[in-house]
Amino acid sequence: MAGAMSTPPAGSRAATVAPSGAQSRAALAAAVLGFFAITLDALVVNVALPSIRNDLGGGITGLQWVVDGYTLMFAALLLSAGSLSDRVGARRAFGLGMAGFIVSSAACGLAPNLGVLVAARLLQGAGAAIMMPSSLTLIREAYPDAVRRGRAIGVWTIAGAVAAGAGPVAGGALNLVSWRMIFFINLPAGAVALFLLARAPRSPRREVPFDWAGQLLAVAATGALTFGVIEAGAKGFGAPEVVAALAVAAVALAAFIWVQARGKHPMVPLDLFRSRTVVIASGTGFAFMAGFYGLVFVYSLYLQQVRGLSPLATGLVFLPSSVASGFVSPLAARLAERFGPRVPIVGGMFLMGLGLAVLAAVTASAPVWLLAVLRIPVGICGPLAMQPTTAVLLESVPPQRSGVASSVFNTSRQLGGALAVAVFGALLATRGHVLDGVRESLVIAAVVAFAAAAANLLPAARSDQRSLFQNGLWCLLPDRRRRCLLARVRESQHGEHG
Repeated sequence: MAGAMSTPPAGSRAATVAPSGAQSRAALAAAVLGFFAITLDALVVNVALPSIRNDLGGGITGLQWVVDGYTLMFAALLLSAGSLSDRVGARRAFGLGMAGFIVSSAACGLAPNLGVLVAARLLQGAGAAIMMPSSLTLIREAYPDAVRRGRAIGVWTIAGAVAAGAGPVAGGALNLVSWRMIFFINLPAGAVALFLLARAPRSPRREVPFDWAGQLLAVAATGALTFGVIEAGAKGFGAPEVVAALAVAAVALAAFIWVQARGKHPMVPLDLFRSRTVVIASGTGFAFMAGFYGLVFVYSLYLQQVRGLSPLATGLVFLPSSVASGFVSPLAARLAERFGPRVPIVGGMFLMGLGLAVLAAVTASAPVWLLAVLRIPVGICGPLAMQPTTAVLLESVPPQRSGVASSVFNTSRQLGGALAVAVFGALLATRGHVLDGVRESLVIAAVVAFAAAAANLLPAARSDQRSLFQNGLWCLLPDRRRRCLLARVRESQHGEHG
């Protein structure tokens, strides 16, 4: 979310004027409503996939694109959406993104065939990518006071958590009328958000560079990779179009790395990945979304196609984990404050891996109520692991790089969800029975979650430790490392003053 955490410089095009209370509340409400819609649309469609196939036709490949079309564009454009927000102003960027989101949602609801629906989902993802960083910037501009801003961001975060939990249930409920209602519901919500946005304070603009080459290569790499993996499920990895797509992805990725290394204004400075904390945090976000999104995708199909549940009943299976997630959110913050972030991060990812492994073992014969209970460890991983992971990531980089670090982190999360749907969908399509594909998918997700938990047990590199110390967060380090670092700093200070 480049630009989402930045403060407008003195040369901004708009004068800095303290917003009124009404303006601040309007900006917060618009940002919260937008973030809620963004998160909800990433998950609400999963439960309606069988209904969409019955109405529009198509196989598992088409359903994968209905889900991944949104997530893919979201991930690919998120890297530079923050720069766009800075250039045109957060309020205008949010308005443009919301307008595009509304139009594309209407196109989704009116889609006469699967091809039009997938194309509209791609546009929906583009609108969501523009709104995401600008929504946070709106809050930052509306609340100059750090304490009030922190509370506002807390409300924004809770909205995303509620939307993630409510997605499957809302999808099942709206599907009672029609799957098209899943998209039409965005129209009044978007109209309210735009009404509130008109009452938010004006946003300053900044002259910031835009990495066009990097952005185009990022879209090409992620799009070709996702296309190749999805098509491989239907046609096999030896199919010419699959081989060509994977080759394009490899070439585009290599070119992207070269452009970022040589460009004057790269949107992803490669030296950011010298920080072990950044790499591990991004990998943890990837692993979480792979498990969470992947489970919602395969279980929505399994419960309806194999177990014969209705869309609403399928959504209700996800309800216990959503409720548990809400209770765990305040507990996670207290755990991180008392024991450091490593305890909730490792514990959360381990619980996710354990939950996925158990579900893979009992799926065939377990009653539905037990499946709902066994999903709870996966659901509580979000608040338990992601909140401290985000905090550690942002505090391990200099303040001026917090925006690009956030962008990289959120992009890795979205890519995790997109690739999970692509890979797991391919497994469902190529196995003799849906249940076999579900089991293999859950085992893969469990292994990835366990790997993320293990990675977070590694000690922080010395450069990351110094950064944490400089940001006043040295207390997050293990006791022995903290004492050693503190001793070295004191020795250095004594030598300078002596």
